[in-house]
Amino acid sequence: MKTSQPVSEKMQCMEVWGGNRATWSQFSVPGLDLWVHSEPFRNSVGGGDVYYLSSCASGRITRMLLADVSGHGASVAPVAVALRDLMRQNINFIKQTHLVSALNSRFESISAAGCFATTLVSTFFSPTRTLSVCNAGHPLPLYRDVSTGLWKPYEPGTSDKSVNNMPIGVLDDGKYLSSKLRLNVNDLVLTYTDSLSEATGADGRLLGTGGVCDIVNSLSAVPPESLIPELLSAIRRLNSENLTADDTTVMLLRANGTGVPFMENLKAPFRMLKGLFSSRLRAS
Repeated sequence: MKTSQPVSEKMQCMEVWGGNRATWSQFSVPGLDLWVHSEPFRNSVGGGDVYYLSSCASGRITRMLLADVSGHGASVAPVAVALRDLMRQNINFIKQTHLVSALNSRFESISAAGCFATTLVSTFFSPTRTLSVCNAGHPLPLYRDVSTGLWKPYEPGTSDKSVNNMPIGVLDDGKYLSSKLRLNVNDLVLTYTDSLSEATGADGRLLGTGGVCDIVNSLSAVPPESLIPELLSAIRRLNSENLTADDTTVMLLRANGTGVPFMENLKAPFRMLKGLFSSRLRAS
């Protein structure tokens, strides 16, 4: 896939966008600029990486889901549809607890077939510029604080020993922690699947989260809109086999400080009613 210029997309309120196909897209929503790049294994029609964005009835809640599902191609398509449905059902909830629990329950029903997924769910609430992050066995996201200009892994700690944050579908009673990060304007957060962290450096060792972070820090002069293609090119230069043995998906978000237009807030109750009516029609 050529990664020079992303396709500019427009996210509508009450929309769920994404899937498991190749894409190189950018969005601007209240409070965030977003870039999404996904390249299925061997240029397949669909891959095992599933990505979704959603926007609530008013546009104040933007949710991002990135899942690396075991398997490739056609076997993942039903899972991608199920994840889209769950994103839609939870589109207007600020808290993502119910969504994560529903994801685990959904995968429990198909875990007998060996299906599981490392998953990263993030919810941005624009009035407070707060990003809630739940990591279920996924590679650690990277965070750049605009005040320092440095990237570092985002790994919140917890004293709750019952929290396991295992991949979705592994444990029936899995308990997952969501942590909150308040973003300043121009802060950046990068999420990705394990094709990046499992790539190898010039010394033949796995990059891991630290290695990916080092590369991103070496690209500090690169503007956000060019960061993903530059990062992928840098990883490929280290080893010709890098990013060729698995699906590759990267999502970048930048806090932009914009708010929800007044008219969008006025329309929110009508959108919610329309969504409720549509969901009842689908269920009947």
